[in-house]
Amino acid sequence: MQRDTPAGGNRNTARVLRLVHQEGPLTRADLTRATGLNRSTTLALVGELVELGLASETEDGAATGVGRPSPVVRASADVVAAAVTVEIDAVTVAMVGLDGSIRSRVTEHTDDRPTADEAVQIVARLLDERPARLVGVGVSIPGTVRVEDGLVRDAPHLGWRDEPFAAPLAGATGLPVRVANDANLGAWAERLYGSGRGVSDLVYLNGGASGIGGGVISAGQPLSGADGYAGELGHTFVADNGIRCHCGAIGCLETEASRASLVAVTGVPADDLPALAEALAAGGPEVDRVVDRQVAALATGLRNAIHTVNPEVVVLGGFLGVLLGHVGDRVLEAVRAQSMAAMVDRVRIVPAELGSDVLLRGAAEIGFRELLDDPARIHALTERPTARPSERQKAGTP
Repeated sequence: MQRDTPAGGNRNTARVLRLVHQEGPLTRADLTRATGLNRSTTLALVGELVELGLASETEDGAATGVGRPSPVVRASADVVAAAVTVEIDAVTVAMVGLDGSIRSRVTEHTDDRPTADEAVQIVARLLDERPARLVGVGVSIPGTVRVEDGLVRDAPHLGWRDEPFAAPLAGATGLPVRVANDANLGAWAERLYGSGRGVSDLVYLNGGASGIGGGVISAGQPLSGADGYAGELGHTFVADNGIRCHCGAIGCLETEASRASLVAVTGVPADDLPALAEALAAGGPEVDRVVDRQVAALATGLRNAIHTVNPEVVVLGGFLGVLLGHVGDRVLEAVRAQSMAAMVDRVRIVPAELGSDVLLRGAAEIGFRELLDDPARIHALTERPTARPSERQKAGTP
């Protein structure tokens, strides 16, 4: 999720667009302060974004101390990215506005885990009727993804290995497509819009149907590693007498703390997190035993992450957020009991704020990448193919 810098005169236009996109509505005076540009330059840049249809201005700004209130600049809601999540039993496509609003959401459930080809076909079909100002597609995959070309190297819960995804989906839709690991996207979304907003050093763990994914933000930037595989915290070693993981190791975090175990002991539907929270609150000896084991495993996994990257905040999403809500400070206390004091003096462990929207918001960010890097490309990005995706597929063309 490295951010490129546009060249020449587009650089400042991109800076202003990124600010109103990520920070929400800002007055023209706010933008002048944030960019360090003079007022006339800010006025011209905002005017350019308004002319491109990427932003709007209203006269409801706060007074700046002299004269009229400063107009408020808002990112356009009708410029959208398609945010895609692929899970073991469903594919979801949402339209996310440049202003952060989720305009629509459609989920297609599958009887079995979809193949990569099946997932491409589902997404292309769901995008057959698309908004006029759709600028790109961002895809969240529960596995290791080579960020340079969107090759899914290994998504064990989906059964995918070395599956190209970005290129086939781009061919089927005629749209720019970027693909990334789900937890890395979740970490970035929580840093921009959720519990880690404004935090420069953050660890994110999400627990879902595909195990536990992790993402790290270091010095305000996503930690991706040489090929984009960094942050596989679900495969941190936490128990020498543990269960064998699908990766081949013994005692990985995602085998010792799992949604499946909590669902099995509580009897709630696998995807009903509110019901899981209620069942944990009701408790019982077997429930308490499973919770205790999972808290111990989670604390060890977090200790490893905290000692490695020294975050200010740890954000827990999915069933891990529910578990945290149930046990409260027990997780932090267990982490402190086995950590160097200096490493945990300031650390906070908090639930994810974006809930079920977190991966969609993260996927939308990479869907908007080309536009945010160069706002002048809006017209090129929204040019429609001569045939709709379904028609190209029938004709057998890529």
